[in-house]
Amino acid sequence: MFRNFEDGSKFGKEAVDTGLKSFAAVSKSMQAIAAEAADYSKKAIENGSATFEKLFAVKSPEKALEVQADYLKQSYEGFVEQATKMSGLFAEMAKDAYQPFEQLVAKAK
Repeated sequence: MFRNFEDGSKFGKEAVDTGLKSFAAVSKSMQAIAAEAADYSKKAIENGSATFEKLFAVKSPEKALEVQADYLKQSYEGFVEQATKMSGLFAEMAKDAYQPFEQLVAKAK
């Protein structure tokens, strides 16, 4: 019976250590995701401001429509690129968070 208690205690310690490793991986990934989101927001605001300045400088409605169309195209392409990048970061976070548990499950089998 004493042997079973030791095994259970060891497994419990490993589970806690694994949980802490997983938490650390999620924390690190969330910092990277937050930094990426902040960079994207900054770029989006800068692009919007630059477009607004261009709109004030135009003299014809045709040119204004052209500036708006260019802005919409750039915004859409930037959004798609950012969404792809963010989905990759979230997928990587999930993989990193699960990896310590994967090793624990393999030991338990």
